[in-house]
Amino acid sequence: MTAIESIGIIAGNRSLPLLFARQARAMGVKRIVAVAFDKETDPQLAGLVDDIVWIKVGQLSKLIASFQERGITQCVMLGQIAPRSLFDIRPDLRGLTALLKLKEKNAHTVFGALIDELRKDGIEVLEALPWLRPIMPGKGFHLGPELNAQQREDIAFGLRIAKEISRLEIGQSVVVKGGTVLAVEGFEGTDNCLRRGGELSGNDRGAIAVKVARDKHDTRFDVPCVGSKTLQVCAEAGISVLAFEPGMTLLLDREEVEALCKKHRITVTTV
Repeated sequence: MTAIESIGIIAGNRSLPLLFARQARAMGVKRIVAVAFDKETDPQLAGLVDDIVWIKVGQLSKLIASFQERGITQCVMLGQIAPRSLFDIRPDLRGLTALLKLKEKNAHTVFGALIDELRKDGIEVLEALPWLRPIMPGKGFHLGPELNAQQREDIAFGLRIAKEISRLEIGQSVVVKGGTVLAVEGFEGTDNCLRRGGELSGNDRGAIAVKVARDKHDTRFDVPCVGSKTLQVCAEAGISVLAFEPGMTLLLDREEVEALCKKHRITVTTV
């Protein structure tokens, strides 16, 4: 990886922007500038970067100007934006113009348009993976109880279904049990998909969740992640297994995840 001295972060919610800031600093990045979103980005990020600018979702011109004024020509996009925010936004004129050009509005079209707008003003969006690869589990990763035969069958079934809904741009996660699809992730996101699937799985904690990456996945703006919050939702929903693809998904909060697996007897594994 070519050494980069300064980088920007377009920072959504949860812990991934914080983790990236720590990893990038440890790997030699000397200056980090973050653009953060009101009511979305964790305020703790301010203590991990050299400069931070707070904007509202949809303020595209301000986002671009924030980087230009600070001499940032390369950035990464990390963290989620709550689904409700995509309907609550009041975009500025540039953001509105970009959105009106889109025939379909999903993560890949919206964030792809954002990348195009940044490029027009000399700002390149990079993949964050070179800094994050150390926390991406590979083949054979396993935490928690060993799988039984039925769970292995359900994981294989869930993987096939999840790949198909991902191909159709619906979502990237499913909850299954005994060869039945209980929940498919849509606009509501992974956590609510887990909750819906758990509600339908009965009282024996037998549901299986599978999360995949989209084919031809653009990791510049969407890196699949699971972490302690995901495990907490699994515990509350009665999900007994969480499976994801090796080398494609980040595992956040490793120590907390291990503790939750042990406490609630949840299996986390790659498939």
